[in-house]
This record gives sequence, C-alpha cells and structure tokens, in this order.
Amino acid sequence: MPVDIKNDVPERKVSSTAFSTVVRQLLLNWRQGTVGCKTRAEVSLSGKKPWKQKGTGRARAGTARSPLWRGGGIVFGPQPRTRTLKVPKSLRRGVLNSLLCEALEMGNILALNWVLDSKIPKTASAFGALKEAGLHNQNILLLLPVEDSLHYASFANIPTVNVKFFDEVNAYDLALADKWVVLTKDMEAFKEMVAKWI
Repeated sequence: MPVDIKNDVPERKVSSTAFSTVVRQLLLNWRQGTVGCKTRAEVSLSGKKPWKQKGTGRARAGTARSPLWRGGGIVFGPQPRTRTLKVPKSLRRGVLNSLLCEALEMGNILALNWVLDSKIPKTASAFGALKEAGLHNQNILLLLPVEDSLHYASFANIPTVNVKFFDEVNAYDLALADKWVVLTKDMEAFKEMVAKWI
C-alpha cells in the first residue's frame, strides 16, 4: 500500500552536484583504509651486502631489500590511512528531502501490513509477505526501528532486500532501492525520521 505523506513534506530543490557530493562522502568514509605494503625500510631481510663491490663481473648490489629484487620493498605502494570527508548537515538533509519527494511522486514508498507471529525469525514467512505484495523480485530497502531484531533477522537473508535501521538511513541506499518499504506498525517512527529531513 503506497504511503501518502506528500502534504507534510515541503520540497527542497538540490542540484545533482549536491547528490554526488553526499554519495562520494559516504563511499569515501566507508573505506577501511587498511591496505598497505612494506617499503625497503620495513621488509624483513638481511642488511648484509649480497656480494663484494668489485671483481665478480655482476652488477653492484648493496642490499637484498632493493625494490628491484624479488622480496624487496615496494616503491610508492599504498599505505594505511584514514580518509574522512565532511559535508554540511543542511546539504545532507536537502539530498534526503529531494530523494523522499521523488520517491513519493513515483509512489515508491510502501507500507507492508505484516507482523511476525512467532518469537523466532522466519525468512520463509517474510518472503511470503513480499511475494503476496508483489515485491519479491524488486530491489527493496526495508526500514526498521533499531530494537526490532526479529524482523531484521527475518528479512536479512533475502537477496533482494536491504534492511536498514531508521538511524542508519543514507542517500546511497535510498537512491539504489526500487522501493522503500516500511512495516505498518512502524509508520509513526518512519514519519519521525522523515520529519528530520524537512
């Protein structure tokens, strides 16, 4: 069932540059930055000169740690570092607001009237609810409250469903989803979350 809250959401126009900036910030900050390789100062090899300087007929060599040698150090390789990019809150809210308005216009925000009737997660039951609503073959973003671990676990193993809690919603996931789905029981929490984007 489509969610109709258009009257409560004033539209804020943002440029495509604003959207790309917010997405770039998310992707950059999600990087772990743990990749790294050893320089010639860090590789674990002997510091001994491999052979004497003159008289062997071979090219002179001062260390086995040379980047030219197998097992030697890496020149200009990646090093562990933390990347952080910040964007203003107003820009982030503006992008979320424009995504919300677009989804409302297209009718892509849906309320699913389904509640788990057991105390253990049931993926089959959750998939059945999606199939009944005709959403089983679409890319879905399911929004849930933080404390709702049972419904989270029920939907988590369905490949077409990306489950996010209300406090971790971001522009990247919203833009990728074909449909945003909210359980009917969580509609008030969804409205509270959306109110912060206005």
